[in-house]
Amino acid sequence: MRLPDGYALVDTSVPGSAPTVLAALDQLGGRPQDVQQIVLTHYHLDHMGSAADLVAATSARVLAGALDVPVISGTVPEPMPVHTASERALHEQLMAGFSDAEVPPLKHVAVDVDLREGDILDDWPEPVRVLHIPGHTPGSIALHFEESSVLLSSDTIATEDGRAILGPFNLDRQQAIASFRRMAALDVEKVCVPHGLPLLENGGAVLRAATPENDWV
Repeated sequence: MRLPDGYALVDTSVPGSAPTVLAALDQLGGRPQDVQQIVLTHYHLDHMGSAADLVAATSARVLAGALDVPVISGTVPEPMPVHTASERALHEQLMAGFSDAEVPPLKHVAVDVDLREGDILDDWPEPVRVLHIPGHTPGSIALHFEESSVLLSSDTIATEDGRAILGPFNLDRQQAIASFRRMAALDVEKVCVPHGLPLLENGGAVLRAATPENDWV
């Protein structure tokens, strides 16, 4: 995300991804020292994985949902999601893929700013509202660009074949469904998801048509 005086990153992919992220920044004309903020939507490996390396390269501040901070910083262990049978098979497949790709071990990182429900990222091009959307993890957050009608949903929402579905691997499935429904009630046009293609038109309507209760059962 382009800021008035630099850049913000939202999530950092798996460990070992920092060179790829910095190469993409270079293609935009940015330098490592231009990265001012790294916003982590939650503590899972594929979202916070390269945060420590990127902080070392950029000196950016790290922002994350308050309830996920102890896991991100490494002061408490990560609680394990409760998998359905279909989620368990997918999780095993993904872990095997990480092993085959020799993904490096996770490094924890200090968090500079604890984000909570209703906080505003007011140094971005437009005010961005932080939504606390627990369920996937205790401190999962989404970012709502109200003026632009854009939602960055984090992993609570995924897409598949043009449909919105509940993201897998939730710590509390019922709480995640409630967070999904809360986001579906927003007046948004575009929904950007970490897994799947973004919804670029009528995003709110697509979310309201979803049936997350029936996903991954």
